[in-house]
Amino acid sequence: MSAARDLVGYADRPPTIRWPGGAGVAVNFVINYEEGTEYSIGDGDGRSEAALIEVNAPRVPQGDRDLASESMYEYGSRVGYWRLHRLFAERGLPATICAAALALERNPKVAAAIAATDWDVVAHGYRWIEHYRLDEATEREHIAKAYETIERAVGRPPAGWYCRYSRSQHTRRLVVEHGGYRYDSDAYNDEVPYWTEIEGKSHLVVPYSLVTNDAKLLASGGITRAADFAEFLIDTFNVLHREGQTTPRMMSVGLHPRVIGHPGRFAALEAFIDHITATDGVWVAKRADIAAHWRAAMPPAGAA
Repeated sequence: MSAARDLVGYADRPPTIRWPGGAGVAVNFVINYEEGTEYSIGDGDGRSEAALIEVNAPRVPQGDRDLASESMYEYGSRVGYWRLHRLFAERGLPATICAAALALERNPKVAAAIAATDWDVVAHGYRWIEHYRLDEATEREHIAKAYETIERAVGRPPAGWYCRYSRSQHTRRLVVEHGGYRYDSDAYNDEVPYWTEIEGKSHLVVPYSLVTNDAKLLASGGITRAADFAEFLIDTFNVLHREGQTTPRMMSVGLHPRVIGHPGRFAALEAFIDHITATDGVWVAKRADIAAHWRAAMPPAGAA
C-alpha cells in the first residue's frame, strides 16, 4: 500500500494555538458546486448520476438518460446556488467553493458571481467523478485540468484539492507533484489541519467532514427534517466551542446547492448561522485562510 496510515495523530498532545482574534473554533462553510459535471450519458459515461438525488435508487434503466436525475441537478445550478450565494452575501460571511472545474466552465454566470466575491476555491476534480477509478496518467491530467479550468473561469486558481468521496493511492502524490495546490482535504480523520510528508516534501492536510454535511438529508435512514439537521449542527458546534477553550477546533459544514438549496432544508442552515453568529469566540473562515493560519502558526517540523 502506497498510502500509509497514521492512527495516532495529535493524540494526547493537541495543539494549543489560537485562531485569529483568539477564537477557539473555526467554522468553514463549503459549497460543493458539482452540477452539470456528474456522470451522464451526454458526457459518454454510459449512465446517469444516481448519487445525491431525491430518490434512493435509479428508476431509469442504465444506459438511458435519466432526465429526472439531470433535472434535480439542474435545480442546484438554477436555484439552489443562488439562494446560498444571497445568504452568505447578505450575512457578510465567507464561504469556500468546492468546485468541479467543468461545472464552472459550463455555467459562466455562477463562475462570474464567484469571481466577484473574495471567496476561495477548492478543486473538486475536473469532473465530479471518482478518482479511485482513474489510472495514474488520467488522474494526473484531471488534476492539472481542474487547476487550469478554475483559474480561467474564476480568474484565480484553486488553493486546495478535494476528491469526490475518496482519493486514490496516487492522488496526494500527484497533487504535490503538480505544485499549484497549497493543501488537500482528502481526509476525514481529524478536526484541525496537520502536516504529512510526501516524497520528502511537507504537505498540509485540512480535513473535511461527511458528518456535518447536508448529504445526511438524502441518506436512507438518515436525517430528514431540517430542524433535526440544524439541531445536529448546533450540538456539534457547541461541543467544539467548549473544547476550543483549550485546543483549537475546526468545523467544516458541507453544503450542496441541490440539497440544502431547497427551502425546507435551507431553514436549517439559517438557524445554524443565527446560532454561531450570536456566539463569541468563533472564526467563520475560508478554507484557504485556515490553511494559511495553520501554516504560519504550526509550520512543519524542521521548517526555518
